[in-house]
Amino acid sequence: MKTTKRMEKDVAVISLSGKLMGGPDAESVRQIVRETLEEGARKIVIDISGVSWVNSTGLGILIAGHVTAANAGARLKLTGVSARIRQIFMVTKLHTVFDTCESVEEALESFSS
Repeated sequence: MKTTKRMEKDVAVISLSGKLMGGPDAESVRQIVRETLEEGARKIVIDISGVSWVNSTGLGILIAGHVTAANAGARLKLTGVSARIRQIFMVTKLHTVFDTCESVEEALESFSS
């Protein structure tokens, strides 16, 4: 799992790529979300277009990021959700939890409207 972060005005964009599973992946995502919040960001986009696979632990990682952001008063949106991951979200009802956008650009626009 590779993570990168960049700022687009007042929105932190965190990009994930690879397989989102447990172990070091969990800590890496937790850490980048926590650091982003500590830096004062209250609008966060997590782009998972580069994620090829997510297991149940990976879903837990995304949920933890969502809860951490919400508890800090931040808004978090997911982008780049593949058809496979979208299907997992539908089966697990997580599509009702996550605010998703097709692209980072769409998410950025939705924050400003």
